[in-house]
Amino acid sequence: MSQNTSLSSSGVDNKSSLAKTGLGTFGGVFTPSILTILGVIMYLRFGWVLGQVGLWQTLLIVTLSTAITFLTGLSIAAIATDQVVKAGGAYYMISRSLGIETGGAVGIPLYFAQAFSVALYTLGFAESVVRVMPGWNLTLVAAITTVGVTLLALKSAQIAIRAQYVIMAAIAVSLLCLVFGHEAAPYTGNVEVQPHSAGFWAVLAVFFPAVTGIMAGVNMSGDLRDPQKSIPWGTLAAIVTGYGIYLIIPVILYFRADPITLLNDPLVMRRIALWGDSVLLGVWGATLSSAIGSIMGAPRILQALARDNILPSPLRWLGRGEGAEDEPRLGTLFTLGIALAAVGIGDLNLLAPILTMFFLTTYMVLNIAAGVEGFLQSPSFRPSFKVHWGFSLAGAVGCIGVMFLINVTATILAAVVVLGVYLWLERQELACTWGDVRQGMWMTLVRSGLMNMTTIPDPKNWRPHLLVFAGNHLKRWHLVELAAALTHNRGLVSIFNILPLDISNPQRQDNLTAIAQEDLDQANIQAFFGSKLPPTSMKAWNNWWKPMALAP
Repeated sequence: MSQNTSLSSSGVDNKSSLAKTGLGTFGGVFTPSILTILGVIMYLRFGWVLGQVGLWQTLLIVTLSTAITFLTGLSIAAIATDQVVKAGGAYYMISRSLGIETGGAVGIPLYFAQAFSVALYTLGFAESVVRVMPGWNLTLVAAITTVGVTLLALKSAQIAIRAQYVIMAAIAVSLLCLVFGHEAAPYTGNVEVQPHSAGFWAVLAVFFPAVTGIMAGVNMSGDLRDPQKSIPWGTLAAIVTGYGIYLIIPVILYFRADPITLLNDPLVMRRIALWGDSVLLGVWGATLSSAIGSIMGAPRILQALARDNILPSPLRWLGRGEGAEDEPRLGTLFTLGIALAAVGIGDLNLLAPILTMFFLTTYMVLNIAAGVEGFLQSPSFRPSFKVHWGFSLAGAVGCIGVMFLINVTATILAAVVVLGVYLWLERQELACTWGDVRQGMWMTLVRSGLMNMTTIPDPKNWRPHLLVFAGNHLKRWHLVELAAALTHNRGLVSIFNILPLDISNPQRQDNLTAIAQEDLDQANIQAFFGSKLPPTSMKAWNNWWKPMALAP
């Protein structure tokens, strides 16, 4: 059964606007973003990338990958400075730009990707712990870690951010120990991987997830003191900082380790660092910070989806927030259940590529939203951070290319899921009053077509354009039928009813328009109908207009 739900930009969003915890640019956006970017791939896969393609191609891979996320960051900056971004992060921005169906089609898979990411990161943490403590149970360690990061997120976003400061310090120490380290001892184990066994694009596909993670800060939009300032500058600063670090690390590894060691020892940085165990602390910090970012971001997306009535009715309670900070505690507990179920499975290697596809799909749609808005030059799209639409569309193309490079099957599966959710939401007949870019696209096409028709004579394709002053359309229905008979629903028919000022109001005007449109639809007559009020300056001429408006 479809549900025709009207969503207003005030009714849905006012509740989330109460949640202002005062997080700034550094703590609310930069910190979670940079900690997600500087993740386990940096620690465990950078050596493999360098050993496969060499220094210069590694730097090229880093640059190409960062360029795509940087273009996406520019698109995020444009959208964020055009509107007041509230709870929901990427979902909120997409739904307010491309429509609620597109926002939901991306937002629902993005939520599950974030929720499963919690399990991915805690399992990664548990695996590294079990390597050090072989007698410990991996699933149990992952489950305890998942509950721990969830309790931290339930306590407060502020406390979770403060915990990430400690993790950032651990990662900074590990990087400093790497910089002031020494040459690695030659690898003496079994040589399993040879240099140059993988091609350039295959290596890029392995490395690319290392530069993702920019959504971690965007997802905190409802908890920011000034989202329009913090989201663009915090996101771009994290991308640039990550790029600088990613340019330095391969240079250090290149001069301090041989290719065989780089390829066959995932913890080659531990061999190089001044204090080897600092790298292990960095790996743990990277996995825990990513888990914290996901467990804070996922419930906020879920909260926004519930408040926009996108979720089925039995799940609308997930939109509730608690406390002065409007914390989504119920959504956090719901996400904990999903994450623990995923931890129980134990092996998420098959799901990981699809989750990456959902993140890249979000990046792609954000780029498309900013690109289309900029191309249409809609009067309502006035971002203070201006980005040419060509850069946004280039970012979208880059996302699509990387998706197919990483995993064709996962790309197709992700596209099927997103399309399925979109079609399901269309059947729900959700309505919103905030407007989106689709109306702007139609307006641009119609205007371009009409302007083109005025300059190119074409008697073969001529269509009648009739203007019908029918007054009360039910009393002059014969005029409406005559216009329909002349056009056969192939031309344009505009029906007008001019209302007198002394008995009219906007509500009555809207009611008359709705009734007339319903009558036209039942009669299968395609026409535009409008009830118009005469200008106030013509009030003295009211007696002249009244006979026309009230004619039988």
